[in-house]
Amino acid sequence: MNKDTVEGNWKQFKGKIKEQWGKLTDDDFDVIAGKRDQLLGRIQERHGISRDEAEKQVSDWESRDGRTPAAIWMERV
Repeated sequence: MNKDTVEGNWKQFKGKIKEQWGKLTDDDFDVIAGKRDQLLGRIQERHGISRDEAEKQVSDWESRDGRTPAAIWMERV
């Protein structure tokens, strides 16, 4: 399993991402395809923020329920 890939449950996961980053399009999700690095790039591009800010937002979002980001992404695979 690769912590940077969430392809296993990608369709379910997309809804939660759309709630957080509403400017992402269906085409963006096709490009992201479960890859965390692609998610960061698309958030950065669509929301006009720096890579560091996108990383911070994703890390904060991942850890909201008290688990580490790596654990959350691993659960999705």
